[in-house]
Amino acid sequence: MFKCKKCHSSDKFELMFNPEYQGSCTFEYQYTLNNDIKITVDGYTFIPDLSFMNRHAVCKYCGSINSWDYE
Repeated sequence: MFKCKKCHSSDKFELMFNPEYQGSCTFEYQYTLNNDIKITVDGYTFIPDLSFMNRHAVCKYCGSINSWDYE
């Protein structure tokens, strides 16, 4: 799980698609045995890390970008 450094909210990573994304936007997530979130987007599965979050994720509560840390 990740925490926003700006508003200190915890987010279970809710993906926000770029308006220019050309895929079908099929999105699913589940948790592994290690309690890591595993995300599947249009058939591609990955476990996001801090680097991924700081490059791509927007906080759904305050709108901050590049402001994530591990909780």
